[in-house]
Amino acid sequence: MDNLTFPAHTYQQTGILATPIQWRVRGLRGATTVGQNTKEAIAAAVDELLDALETNNLLDPAEIVSVTFSATPDLDAIFPAAVARRRPGWEQVPLLDVQQMQVKGSLDHCIRVLIHLNTPLPQNALRHTYLRRAAQLRPDLALVK
Repeated sequence: MDNLTFPAHTYQQTGILATPIQWRVRGLRGATTVGQNTKEAIAAAVDELLDALETNNLLDPAEIVSVTFSATPDLDAIFPAAVARRRPGWEQVPLLDVQQMQVKGSLDHCIRVLIHLNTPLPQNALRHTYLRRAAQLRPDLALVK
């Protein structure tokens, strides 16, 4: 494979990395819950979750490979991907919505996200984000508000 050169990236510009390392595709997870099945409530929850993921990971939309959202069957007022597509810089990001598998006794009104991104950071440096009642899915990763 030919050697490629890439322009300076946000991580390099912020001084987080002193030496160049190999970039990899990593997975970034998050989840939140919605109080009611309305366009407004779903949009607010998706924006809150993506804001937290972007802030806590210095996420650059230009480095996102793809994003998959899943929603529990009780959320059908709007696609979470439609909300994400309105975000600045997210217009060209490949987005997909799927329905979360229905498991007896599982968390309801829940939106999950899996973001594949290019990053020089190791997997254990990414800050997965679980908000609202979704914090019970991964208490070890939940952000306290």
